[in-house]
Amino acid sequence: MSLVSCSPAPVENPLDDTGELIALSGGNAGPQAACHTCHGLNGGGDGVLVPRIAGMDSGYLVRQLGFFADGQRSHPQMSWLAGRLDTGERLAVSAYYAAMEMPTDLESKTALDASCDAPSGQRIYHNGAPERALASCASCHGTNGEGVGAGNPSLLGQSAAYHEEQLRRWRNGKRYGDPLNVMHEAASKVREDELSPLAEYIAYGPEPPRRRGSQEGCL
Repeated sequence: MSLVSCSPAPVENPLDDTGELIALSGGNAGPQAACHTCHGLNGGGDGVLVPRIAGMDSGYLVRQLGFFADGQRSHPQMSWLAGRLDTGERLAVSAYYAAMEMPTDLESKTALDASCDAPSGQRIYHNGAPERALASCASCHGTNGEGVGAGNPSLLGQSAAYHEEQLRRWRNGKRYGDPLNVMHEAASKVREDELSPLAEYIAYGPEPPRRRGSQEGCL
């Protein structure tokens, strides 16, 4: 009597299809590479230097994993992790986080104090600095930071600390890979005293009540 007919049919694992397995267990890279240990179960990051990835464009996330793997972005853990994921795994985990809703409680995680230099950040974000040939951030990232097209990521839900860190990396050539070096050129034209106000404006917006420690009369 043949036992072939008694063999159970292969069961598809939905976690593999959505990337949830990689996000929660690290997949082939092992548990030390589980995305949720840094980015949180909701993909919201830590509110400081670990970014929000929930709801980001999947193509953008795939590209960033590729950049970490080939050295265009450098971070000890992310570079190690990305280098151990194959193309299919990168696509799967990126699709998983892209399908998530952006957490609604991210504002409460911000920790930087407000600055009375906030108007300079608002001006640069919306108007740029034409005298320096600096285009506005809004022209690529949208009036509200929602991103314009798949190639320009949403800036919403990231902390001021994260924005400032990334602006410095673009400026110093430690981060690259954007088409035509647009971000490097733009960040290079932002003055040192404008970096923090710009990062704070992107993170918190113009309203003093949304800024921790805002001083009366700043805006």
